[in-house]
Amino acid sequence: MTESNKTRSKALIEALKQPNGARFYRCALQVNPFAYHGRHAKQSQFQNEADYNAAMVEACRANHIEAIAVTDHYRISDSLGLIQAARAAGIFVFGGFEAASDDGVHFLCLYDPDKDSSLERMIGQLGVRDHKVLSPNGDKNCIKLMECVREQGGICIAAHVAADNGLLATLEGQPRVNAWKSPDLHACALPGPASDAPQNVRAILENKDAAHKRDRPVATINASDVNSPEDLVDPRSSCYIKMSALSVEGLRQAFLDPGSRIRLSSDPRPEPHAEFIAMAWEGGFLDGTRLHFNGNLNVLVGGRGTGKSTVIESLRYALAIDPIGEEATKAHQGVLKYVLKSGTKVSLLVRSHHPAKHDYTIERTIPNPPVVKDEFGDVLNLSPRDVVPGVEVFGQHEISELTKSREKLTLLLERFVERDPNAGAQKARLRLELERSRGRITDVQREMKLIEERLGLLPSLEETQKRFQEAGLEERLKEKSLLVREERVLATIRERLAPIAALRQELADLVPIDTAFLSTKALDGLPNGAILAEGVGILDRLAAQVRGCSEQMEKALGAADGEVSALRGKWDEKKQAVEATYQALLRELQKSKIDGEEFIRLRRQIEELRPLREKKENLTRDLAAHQGSRRNLLDEWFNLQSAEYRALEKAAKRVTRKLTGRVRAMVTMGGNREPLEKLLRESVGGNLAALLERLKSRDSLSLLDFAQRCREGKDALISAYNFPPAAAERLAQAAPDVFMKLEELELPATTSVELNTSSEGEPETWQTIEALSTGQKATAVLLLLLLESEAPLVVDQPEDDLANRFITDGVVPTMKDEKRKRQFVFSTHNANIPVLGDAELIIGLSTGIQNETVQGRVSERHMGSIDMQPVREMVEEILEGGKTAFEMRRQKYGF
Repeated sequence: MTESNKTRSKALIEALKQPNGARFYRCALQVNPFAYHGRHAKQSQFQNEADYNAAMVEACRANHIEAIAVTDHYRISDSLGLIQAARAAGIFVFGGFEAASDDGVHFLCLYDPDKDSSLERMIGQLGVRDHKVLSPNGDKNCIKLMECVREQGGICIAAHVAADNGLLATLEGQPRVNAWKSPDLHACALPGPASDAPQNVRAILENKDAAHKRDRPVATINASDVNSPEDLVDPRSSCYIKMSALSVEGLRQAFLDPGSRIRLSSDPRPEPHAEFIAMAWEGGFLDGTRLHFNGNLNVLVGGRGTGKSTVIESLRYALAIDPIGEEATKAHQGVLKYVLKSGTKVSLLVRSHHPAKHDYTIERTIPNPPVVKDEFGDVLNLSPRDVVPGVEVFGQHEISELTKSREKLTLLLERFVERDPNAGAQKARLRLELERSRGRITDVQREMKLIEERLGLLPSLEETQKRFQEAGLEERLKEKSLLVREERVLATIRERLAPIAALRQELADLVPIDTAFLSTKALDGLPNGAILAEGVGILDRLAAQVRGCSEQMEKALGAADGEVSALRGKWDEKKQAVEATYQALLRELQKSKIDGEEFIRLRRQIEELRPLREKKENLTRDLAAHQGSRRNLLDEWFNLQSAEYRALEKAAKRVTRKLTGRVRAMVTMGGNREPLEKLLRESVGGNLAALLERLKSRDSLSLLDFAQRCREGKDALISAYNFPPAAAERLAQAAPDVFMKLEELELPATTSVELNTSSEGEPETWQTIEALSTGQKATAVLLLLLLESEAPLVVDQPEDDLANRFITDGVVPTMKDEKRKRQFVFSTHNANIPVLGDAELIIGLSTGIQNETVQGRVSERHMGSIDMQPVREMVEEILEGGKTAFEMRRQKYGF
């Protein structure tokens, strides 16, 4: 069934009217007419044909059955009433009948509607002319019957193949083998999957029986006798068949590729995935072009210069995805400048299914940034990557750029990792806390160093004081000396007020508390908004109490400050009396050539330094606490990195398992040493070439151990890492915060990818990506790109870097498996991709003259799947060089 698409863009609405290729139709291909019941003495709840037909049509609608085949036993006339009623209701009906070979094997013979008038004659060609016989057999054996139906333009399905009158149940020995291996047998009908068939024929159905094994397996469909509306509810009576348009050719193509085009009732429904829905151009080379994408495999074909790469680069531009590498960037800019041109508007309709289905319109006019709109045409504050995250676009030869960096290969593996959605925030928090802890430790260490430098003066000052004491000066200046100590005490009292004043200011800055998130507008639409709104009162009352506390603290600090000032005043009075005596004593000492003022200055210096000993002890305790906290943070930091590595390693094993025998991936923890090299060059400097080379060559590297060896000194670095002595000494002399920065580094994991380059049947030959040719590298990466993602993958002419063998043996099977779960948009010159890959939508691009300029264009006739004749002929012409050339190659190859 078709889905509604939501956009306000006129250009995209036009695009949605274009064909979008093959889709699944629910088909019931063994429906019996009303007269069948009477002839075969079957009970029916209906008294007449009209009621039966109406009920059957309604049941088709209710069960979303879009196509049926009315297949009475070698009869047509009794089926016409139901056929006409169904077609009048918009249900597609294959003309046909159920045939029986001369040896009693039943077949469903289906034809296009344009052959309705010839069906009686076709029955006669099968040897049945007496319609009075209840269930006659024809005069042809199975093989001849199927051949005749094919020549008539129809297609055969082996009916109830494992039950009475079924091919596998009726025939035995060589006749069964011959009939089963007939090239005209494309499908058989079962009430369920092949795995549920009787054990004696299951291996044949699964193409595992040696005697019956075929190059192309017989497709299995669900079809069984439908004699009532209730039978259409039964999942055994119908299945889903993918076609561009309902036709015998559509069935034939589906039976040739059942893995891609047939979904049994027991098969899981395809999971919804992000997808491009439609695209339109206004201006430029593709002006007026409208595309309606398929949700699975879309392939752009056309001669050179018809606009395939322009479509790909337009997608990239609309999605604001930067090219990888210099060549890809240059090519992209060239398309924008010379092909699309300034002022051209590219519109793209996309659909996201998470957390709920939603359509978005992305519009971008060269050279402006993209605009994202919702279903109502309102501009959103979102980027294209917000609405289709994970989408990947690769231009010509761009895939090979990924192979130049093991870090970029790791990014490919990230797509297979199930990350905790909070991991990013947790990592950012840890990184910030580690940075803060480094800052706290550095500040404490810096302050301790200053204190130690100042305390280093104390011994010499105390020695000088001792000489003054020996001269008897301390006793004579005792009163003034004690005043110096008292002055220090007074200063300390005022210093104790400062942190409390700072705390009060912090408290004052916390109010008012922001309650905008609890406003009427913010809570609008919430079922419990009235209850949540009570939070405003709670926070307002708290703010009032905090404000009251702040005011009380301010008042208390003011009072304390006043009292300290009063205390200082009283002390100053005492000081003045002592000061007068002191000045007189100084004058007396001067007569004896003794500098009493120097002694007092000395005492003042000593008194100012003595409290630093206590402060140093406090700082030592603070440092230990900060370092303990940092150790915990580092433990959490490295555990997080280890968990991420294990997830990547698990992803690598998963990829290797999915691509068994073709590609294998391995992850190295901390393999990218560039962040370490950058830090050492910036923070240490000098000739570090040999040191850095030895770090890079290590299989594994613990940053915690490395930082600790740096702290231990030169000898430890030489012993543990074999560094050159000069470089080791330079590193060991770096600032302590450099070693902490080392601990905080994140060395990204690197990925090694290997490809099996041996041919099928030969022993496996694994080569690392560095040793591969350009084409082999691209093959390995493309196989990774094709796997497990719900976001679209867009690739321009991947075959440019790939060998045909790798396309058919590796890329196509993987692509066919994955396209059921994600959308692909490829452009190609290689027939293997759309034909063997069974593209749901093939889009043929060409050029024409419009307003005296060459323009790209797409004909509606050339939009569809391979089951459409115009599309098939176009593919033959463009990709195979025409039927004559294809036949010539076939004959030369001896196929």
